[in-house]
Amino acid sequence: MGMLVEGDWIDDDAKYRNAESGAFVRPESNFRRFITADGSSEFPAEANRYHLFLAPNCPWAHRTQLVRRIKGLEEIISISMSDLPRTKSWAYSEGIGNGLDPIDGVFELYQAYQAADTDYTGRVTVPTLWDKKDWTVVNNESSEIIRMLNTEFNDWGDASIDLYPEALREEIDQYNDRIYGTLNNGVYRCGFAKSQEAYDEAYHNLFETLEWLEDHLGTNRYLCGNVITEADWRLYTTLVRFDVVYYGHFKCNKFRICDQPNLWNYLKDLYQRPGIAAITDMEGIKRGYWGDMPNVNPSGIVPLGPEDFDLTETHNRDGLGQAA
Repeated sequence: MGMLVEGDWIDDDAKYRNAESGAFVRPESNFRRFITADGSSEFPAEANRYHLFLAPNCPWAHRTQLVRRIKGLEEIISISMSDLPRTKSWAYSEGIGNGLDPIDGVFELYQAYQAADTDYTGRVTVPTLWDKKDWTVVNNESSEIIRMLNTEFNDWGDASIDLYPEALREEIDQYNDRIYGTLNNGVYRCGFAKSQEAYDEAYHNLFETLEWLEDHLGTNRYLCGNVITEADWRLYTTLVRFDVVYYGHFKCNKFRICDQPNLWNYLKDLYQRPGIAAITDMEGIKRGYWGDMPNVNPSGIVPLGPEDFDLTETHNRDGLGQAA
């Protein structure tokens, strides 16, 4: 999959990706700087200063795209959506100027990382939050980017929406911790495991969490009762990819989400919230995983199904309360 080492791109990064046990290891994000509304950081909140590099198949990028829409920031923070096959880093048919332009028709996201730090060593990931004024990467950790979008741009966005309300923060953090480790990242720990033992452990942890969620959502419309929070949208980006990608592609095949009544109706409920379907690119999701991961799917053939996966079907969640 490749990475930058001291500013130079390398294609073979296998030794950085899996532990000796064969378990998949997700590296830490390297850029962890913050935008602040009060100007207390080197990156003050401003309209039209910041840019997000995204990709339609990536669940981490999708988180930020969702919060950008929910908070009404689409005219405030610009985006680039990867629209070319990924041969090295995330690839785009258009750049953003000032030297970050296509080379032979392709702008590679690693060009932005090189511009931010000529000696950078690490992954080139989406989402990447870019500062168009100081011409550098601010942050490439999705969990921190969505918090910034939630609170630091309220002068321009919808300040009435708070996806991380103070009264629920401890509960949200608990959901995030378990769901990230066993489910959001757990599907990758299954798909990229290099030993049977590592795969088995990830598989059992993954489905233990899904069964726990199925039970919890039997009496709660959303994770925190009747309030939609960031924990729901972080979960959504994995659930919406599960049946079309992770079930087969990553060998997460104990059951499908559409066969679990509470998880399936919960997923449809979130998908049918205003504006969400339009930024959930199901064909882009399938193409990005099945077509652009030759190490997992050498043929590059993208499955046509499943044909019984209809997120527009009526859900049954209204009886569990009204969304806040």
